[in-house]
Order: sequence, then structure tokens, then C-alpha cells
Amino acid sequence: MSELGALREFVTKSSFIDLAVAVVIGSAINAVVTSLVSNMITPLIGVPGHFNFQNVNYTVNGSTFMPGLFLNSVISFIVILLVVFFLIVRPVQKIRDRKAAPSPKEPTTKTCPECLSNIPIKARRCAYCTSKVE
Repeated sequence: MSELGALREFVTKSSFIDLAVAVVIGSAINAVVTSLVSNMITPLIGVPGHFNFQNVNYTVNGSTFMPGLFLNSVISFIVILLVVFFLIVRPVQKIRDRKAAPSPKEPTTKTCPECLSNIPIKARRCAYCTSKVE
């Protein structure tokens, strides 16, 4: 029973659920981007040469090479990389930078012109050398 309790705690209290949601959303984005690339972008690339990249293949000694499908995969990777970078990484980084930026604080001390010690900003006389401070 303790193993089941540990498993239940792991699933409910860790970031396991967040990770599972991220994997599902990532696979959905991958499917959409792969479809976009193979059905829209790659055919547009083939328009000037009047050919379809998906049908391009070469056979050497019974081995079939498909550079068109490889090109689809490379373009899909680049599109996914750009989407993740500009829609996830950049906004999250900007949010972190805003939260991490310290607000400028008013100075609370000043330097005594005679003994160069730090004294409160409202002080009219230095606590160390007793000289008058403006």
C-alpha cells in the first residue's frame, strides 16, 4: 500500500501532470506543423520547378532514398523551432525579466565629506567626526 501511496503522491504533487499535458500538446503541435509543411510549404517550394518533393526518391542497389521527405522533416523542425522560440521562449523570458528587474530604490545614506563614512541621508551632522553636513 505504501508503494501505491508513493505513486499517487508522485502523480498528484509533482509536475508529472504538467509534463503529460506538455507532451500531448507538443504532439498535437507536431501533427499540425507536419501537415502544414507537407501540404502547404513544400508544394510551394516545388512550384517553380514543377515537381513534388514527396515523390522525389532514388534507388541505389535496392535501397530507396527519399530526399523530399527528409526536406519535409527539416522544414517541420525549423517551423516548430521558430514557433516554440517566438511563442513560448521569448514571452516567458520577458515575463521573467520583468519579475527579476529590481525597482530602483531611493538612497538611504550619503557620504560625509570630511571622514568619508556613510551616514543617514537626513543627518545634518556626521555621527563619526561630528562635522556639519549639508
